[in-house]
Amino acid sequence: MNKSNLVLLVICQLISATGSIVFVTLGGIIGARLADNPAWATLPVSMMVISVALTTVPATMLMRRIGRSRGFSMASLSAVAAVLVGAQALAAESFALFVVATMMFGINFAFTHQYRYAAAESVPPKMTARAVSFVLLGAIGGALIGPEIATRGQYWVADVPYAGSMYALAVLYVVQSLLFLRLRGVDSAHEHSGTPSDRPLREIVGQRVFIVAVMGSTAGYGLMTLIMTATPISMHINDGHSLEQTANVIRYHVLGMYVPSLVSGFLIERLGVVRMMFAGAFTLLLTSIIGLQGQTVLHYWWALLLLGVGWNFVYVGGTTMLTYTYSMQERFKAQAVNEFLVFGTSATASLLAGTVMHYFGWLRLMLIPIPILIIVCLALIFVRRDGLLRVAESE
Repeated sequence: MNKSNLVLLVICQLISATGSIVFVTLGGIIGARLADNPAWATLPVSMMVISVALTTVPATMLMRRIGRSRGFSMASLSAVAAVLVGAQALAAESFALFVVATMMFGINFAFTHQYRYAAAESVPPKMTARAVSFVLLGAIGGALIGPEIATRGQYWVADVPYAGSMYALAVLYVVQSLLFLRLRGVDSAHEHSGTPSDRPLREIVGQRVFIVAVMGSTAGYGLMTLIMTATPISMHINDGHSLEQTANVIRYHVLGMYVPSLVSGFLIERLGVVRMMFAGAFTLLLTSIIGLQGQTVLHYWWALLLLGVGWNFVYVGGTTMLTYTYSMQERFKAQAVNEFLVFGTSATASLLAGTVMHYFGWLRLMLIPIPILIIVCLALIFVRRDGLLRVAESE
C-alpha cells in the first residue's frame, strides 16, 4: 500500500474541490450577470461539464501513455490558464470569453475525477472502497475554503468583481501541479482473481456488474449536477436569497458529498456495495421529496445536504463496483467508458438545468430524479446476487 500517494491525493483533492466549488457557486451568477438572455445563465457551467465529458477519454489515454503523475500535473497547469482567462473575461465583461474559461477548466476536471482510480490502484483490492472514500475526504477542506474564496474574492480586485477569486485559484493550482510531480507509480497488486487479464472492450462492458456500476454512477452524478447547477439560479436569482446564503447551502451540500467518506468505505466493506448504493438512491429520493415542499433557505439546505450524501453513497459504491469488473491491464479502457458516460450525462444535466429553471421552475425540476432512481433500484435488485460481486467481495 502506497500511503504517501493517498496523502498527496487528499491534498490535491482539496485544491480541486476548492476550484470546483468556486466555479459552481459563481458560474451561474456570473453567467446571469454577463449573458443577454437569462436562459443562458448556466451555460458556462454546462460547457465546463461538456468539456469534462469530451476530455475524459483523451485524458485516460494520455495517462496510459505518460503516467498519472505527469498527466495530473499537466492538467493542473491547464487549470491555471483557465482561471487566468476567467479573470480576463470578468475584466472585459465578456460572456463568450468566460464560457471559454469554463471549458478550459473542464479539461482539468476530467483528470480530477480520476484521482479515485489512482487511489484504488495504490492499495490492495480489499481496501479499494476505503482508499476511494479516503481521497474524497480532501474535498471537505474545499467545502470550507471554496465558498470563502467565492464570496470574499468578489472584493479583492477593484472594479472587477470575482477576479480575485480567479487569481487565488491560480496560485492553488500552481501548488497542485508541483505536488503531483511527487506522485509515485501505482503498483499492479490491484488484481481480482475473477477477471481475465486483457479482454475485448465489448466483453468488459457487457458484464451485468459493469452495466449497473455505470448506471448507478451516471444517475447519481447526473442528478447531482442537475440540481446543484440549478440551485444558485433558483436561490439567488429567482427567490432572492443572498449570495452568502446561497454559498452556505452549496458549502453544506459539498460537505454532504464528502464527509460521509469518513464511513462509506468501511460501510461498503461491512454491508456490501449493493446495499450502500440502495441507501444512496433512497437518500437522493428524499432530496426530491424535500425540494417539493418549499423554497425557503431551510428547504434548500436540507435538500442539497441530502443530495450530497446520496451522491457519495452511489458514487463511491459505483466506483468500487466498477473496479470488480476489470484487471489492471484493462483499467484504462474500462475507466474511459465509465468516465465518458458519467460526465456526458452530467454535461447534459448541467445544460438542461438553466433551461428547465427558466421554463418550468424548481418544483418541476424536483420531479425528474424520481423515475430515474426507481430504475436504478430495480437494476441493483437484478444484480445483487451476481457471481462476480460475490467473488470480489469475498477477497
